[in-house]
Amino acid sequence: MNAFGLFGRKAARRRPETGGPGRSLELLIEGMHCTACGLLIDDELEEVPGVASAATDTRSGRCVVRLEGATDVDPAALTAAVEAAGEYTARVVG
Repeated sequence: MNAFGLFGRKAARRRPETGGPGRSLELLIEGMHCTACGLLIDDELEEVPGVASAATDTRSGRCVVRLEGATDVDPAALTAAVEAAGEYTARVVG
């Protein structure tokens, strides 16, 4: 939990992307208004089995989801996780 107690356990220990092994997918997300929106979405995405990390850029409306090793993750699970975070919509673009 962060100093304000607003976000899940992963937000407090978030690490910058290092470009390590594994695949990544890019999502286009609509409905984000601030950094808090991005952190909520990242937390939901990181709960999806097979997701190693998620890094959302609220300015561009994009999120890079890094997968664990050679894991395949159903794109529908990723979009469902984004929608579970709030009033957001997402689609996989890369």
